Amino acid sequence: MFQYYLDLALRSLRRNKALTALMVFAVALGIGASMTTLTVFHVLSGDPIPGSSGTLFYPQLDPQDKDGYEPGKEPPDQVTWIDGMNLLKARRGTRQALMTGGAVPVQPAQSGLDPFFSDARYTTADFFAMFKAPFLYGHGWNASDDDAKARVVVITRELNDKLFGGKDSTGQTLRIKDTGFRVVGVLDTWRPNPHFYDLNTGGYRALEDVFLPLSTFRDLRLDRNGSMNCWGRGGGDEEHLETATCTWLQFWVQLDGASQVAAYKDYLTHYSQEQQSLGRFQRPPNVKLRSLMEWLDFNKVVPSDVRLQVYLAFGFLLVCLVNTVGLMLAKFMRRAGELGVRRALGASRRNVFAQLLVESGVIGLAGGIGGLALALLGLWAVRHQPSDYAKLAQLDPAMLLTTFVLAVGASLLAGLLPAWRACQVTPALQLKSN
Repeated sequence: MFQYYLDLALRSLRRNKALTALMVFAVALGIGASMTTLTVFHVLSGDPIPGSSGTLFYPQLDPQDKDGYEPGKEPPDQVTWIDGMNLLKARRGTRQALMTGGAVPVQPAQSGLDPFFSDARYTTADFFAMFKAPFLYGHGWNASDDDAKARVVVITRELNDKLFGGKDSTGQTLRIKDTGFRVVGVLDTWRPNPHFYDLNTGGYRALEDVFLPLSTFRDLRLDRNGSMNCWGRGGGDEEHLETATCTWLQFWVQLDGASQVAAYKDYLTHYSQEQQSLGRFQRPPNVKLRSLMEWLDFNKVVPSDVRLQVYLAFGFLLVCLVNTVGLMLAKFMRRAGELGVRRALGASRRNVFAQLLVESGVIGLAGGIGGLALALLGLWAVRHQPSDYAKLAQLDPAMLLTTFVLAVGASLLAGLLPAWRACQVTPALQLKSN
């Protein structure tokens, strides 16, 4: 029966080509605008580590002095060197990582390459396992390398291609700021979006090319970037960051299970109380422990203009559907005589209703194809914008399927009223008028 209805729908659409084209165009416009903005929103609001984000947490403490104190105020979003090291060495989580970002001068061994700066991540050994970083060659360093301030480095696949021609470079020497570093690992293609582990350097920036032990970074006094919040007389002297009263490091912990989460939050409270008794913390304990997705939501990582564009695009889709309803109503009512004859020959209202809905679905499918083309054009335009997330605007299989589901679903919804009105036609009156 469906094949019969489909044949009737195609014949009807071919008989009224201009009206059909208008309906398909209206649906395509709405779908194209909606899927362009929805795809961008989907990419920016996705889970950067599917399957593992629920076990990753971002602890916050409040080590500041009494100046400007307000009860209930949000604690700093970074930690001091002293607190970061204390939390790291306590090892109360399954894994933990302390880090900051910077830039390092790379000095290629090849004579044909000039020295250049690369973005760097100064971190601790658990970083790679905790964040599921994929390795093409080798592996990360270990905790003993952190303690020894070892000259070891992990680089990305892109940097490995540039410096070593894509070969296995583990064991090779990479010179950074006149110091030789042994390459222990090469990361495979990896770009977690958003750049969740350090939102201070940009929510959707590209992955750093160089990863070094945090202790090595301080030993060599390499350059750092990112925000820093200081108070009292501690200042922000780069030479004495280990003792400065400044928050400038990000700390992440892996907690497997609700009981471990609760125990860790209690530990943070007890730690704050202990530091207060020692005179370091002057404020009452104020701790937060948000999961990765809660942390992204709290920081409103998805730009507000992207959310607004989604709302506007779906509003435009609604306008397009209203126009489509009017066009379908005119088309279906124009066929009242034909539908009356079908009813007189024994077709029930349900049969006629199903026939017209199939026709609406065909319009939606054609509109989906046109909308897909417009969405691809829209995403191409987005990728040429200067935003840091522009290059991420790609249509994945989930969004491709959503395009056609939304197009057909919207078209069927638009066809409900016209199909119902057409089914109300009295067959006897149509036969008499014909």
